[in-house]
Amino acid sequence: MKTLLLVALLGCLAAVFAAPAEKVKWCVKSEQELRKCNDLVAKAPAFSCVKRDNTIECIIAIKAGEADAITLDGGDIYVAGLNNYDLHPIIAEDYGTTSETCYYAVAVVKKGSGFNIRDLRGKKSCHTGLGKSAGWNIPVGTLLSMGLIQWSGAEDSPVEEAVSNFFSASCAPGAPRGSKLCELCRGDCSRSHSEPYYDYGGAFQSSEREDWRRKTFESLLFTLSEAEKDKYELLCKDNTRAPIDNYQACHLVKVPAHAVVTRKDPQLAQRIWDSLQSVQEFNLFSSASYAPAKNLMFKDSTTRLVQVPPNTDSFLYLGAEYMTTVRSLKKEPIAAASSSALRWCAVGATETQKCDAWVINSMTESGAIMGCPNAATVDGCLKKIMRGEADAMAVDGGEAYTAGKCGLVPVMVEQYDEASSYYAVAVVKKSSGVTWENLQGKRSCHTGIGRTAGWNVPMGLIHKQTGDCDFSKFFSEGCAPGADPSSVFCKKCAGSGKGVEDESKCKASSIEQYYGYAGAFRCLVEGAGDVAFIKHTIVDENSNGNGPAWASGVNKDDYQLICPNKSPVPVSDYLSCHLALVPAHAIVTRPEIRGKVVDFLQDQQTKFGTSGSDPSFKLFQSELGRNLLFKDSTKCLQEIPAETSYKQFLGPEYMGAMASLRQCTDSTSDLEKSCTFHSCQQKN
Repeated sequence: MKTLLLVALLGCLAAVFAAPAEKVKWCVKSEQELRKCNDLVAKAPAFSCVKRDNTIECIIAIKAGEADAITLDGGDIYVAGLNNYDLHPIIAEDYGTTSETCYYAVAVVKKGSGFNIRDLRGKKSCHTGLGKSAGWNIPVGTLLSMGLIQWSGAEDSPVEEAVSNFFSASCAPGAPRGSKLCELCRGDCSRSHSEPYYDYGGAFQSSEREDWRRKTFESLLFTLSEAEKDKYELLCKDNTRAPIDNYQACHLVKVPAHAVVTRKDPQLAQRIWDSLQSVQEFNLFSSASYAPAKNLMFKDSTTRLVQVPPNTDSFLYLGAEYMTTVRSLKKEPIAAASSSALRWCAVGATETQKCDAWVINSMTESGAIMGCPNAATVDGCLKKIMRGEADAMAVDGGEAYTAGKCGLVPVMVEQYDEASSYYAVAVVKKSSGVTWENLQGKRSCHTGIGRTAGWNVPMGLIHKQTGDCDFSKFFSEGCAPGADPSSVFCKKCAGSGKGVEDESKCKASSIEQYYGYAGAFRCLVEGAGDVAFIKHTIVDENSNGNGPAWASGVNKDDYQLICPNKSPVPVSDYLSCHLALVPAHAIVTRPEIRGKVVDFLQDQQTKFGTSGSDPSFKLFQSELGRNLLFKDSTKCLQEIPAETSYKQFLGPEYMGAMASLRQCTDSTSDLEKSCTFHSCQQKN
């Protein structure tokens, strides 16, 4: 009986191990793509092919689980990322050293055709496809922004009508059949390879085969012989022309590469990546066997694939500038940036409560002049500001660094006791015997991952000292809100204090009792850590009768400061023993609403500031916790001179420390990784 049972068990195990892995279902849009996909399946059985008629049907199929993946250009990545589909880019095409995960959208014309970009009215045009990046969104957006195409807005007429009135005739696959935008197409004018002039090669073929007055909008990532290159030129935005090879200097815009999209499912994303990486005997990036079709499944100019940082949605992948261009071309009316109310982003429940009180007290006879969108984390708020779902918030230096990398700007800075800076210090209990020299192996309390005094400064020093990015080898355990929940830096966090299964434990928001400056000091006071990395004023603010209930028995003289190459000193001696002098917290916003934010805050601090005219609300006091919305030690907000970049605000010393710390990839947040993924999105 035992033998039979053992055989049965082994049989079950064999069946389990022999079970084929689930296939990656790739969505294709044409018979040519289906042929290539079937050939891929023959070489790589990890894949299967799902045929749909067009891009939107593939997006719907992936959303429904009938397919898993497709490679899309930027315009389609935008559509796929809308709430009703919620697909995410997971893998980007890389086009080599000149463009990497970006490519150049260009306007190509025949040499000697005698016109420049400002002379395009009445010419004929060839587009890769309606809604596609290089062939539609970018050129139409460029011509609109230059004032060449006249359009009063989507509420009056669709942008397609304005484009068809501008050009004498066009081929824009995907436009309504029978319209002027389909007049020059050779097939059914669909956005698929059944239309010969669809996509990059098709748009170029259209300009090649038809008369010289044609103009093609596309990506310059196709191969031309030297003889062919000599027949064409590029139109530049400064109303000049340039040779084909000068695309780096003469292009409409540099845009993010095509990307593989799928459902928001980390396991599925990894399976798609692993399956693509396992393809050995098949050239994913060639369509030569299926001529004249090109760019089947992937662009033929792709040299390799690159994983997109985790938690990157379509907005972060495409970038704010590109998203603004796409939204401006949508048929739906665009909601007014209309409201004059300013939206302050609050992190967590207690900040939201204080913000709501601010809303009530700032109301005028006309109604509310501000609102309070909120998020669970600072990065969540920064995303909302980038998207235009919120307008401003106060952040510390490390968060200002991330905000700057994501295109936001610092516009006002908190001032404390006549200074717009503070000292980052390391605090220990006097009785502990802890010094900087014997710090390794101790437990640490941090304000939060990526925060200035609590993480970036001390960890930057430790990295310089050890050269090791694995800080869990230096500290035995601790609390650094925002860390991976399984990390040693979450073990000593307290959460909300409401129970063992506390979802707020180690969250980077005020709901975590050990979050922020006062929270990190509390972590030390309550014995969860041996050292707290905080701001120099925090011990004074939470001892000798000052601070909330947990600080009621704290004696300032029981604590001291430690720093490299120096014996411990009293807490008051921070001038001689500190880790760094760092910039104060700053208010960040989008560049285009800088003035609105400054005017609003100057008005509000006149009413609710330290010596404000209206005592009903205090901007710089927190009744429900500490340092909510602003630091409680703030005396006033000062305007940062216009055009000051985040690099200039943070200063060379801090930027140097961040450059050192960023050698450790684990120190970079997912948001910052997403914002810095593409070279074409980096303007700072």
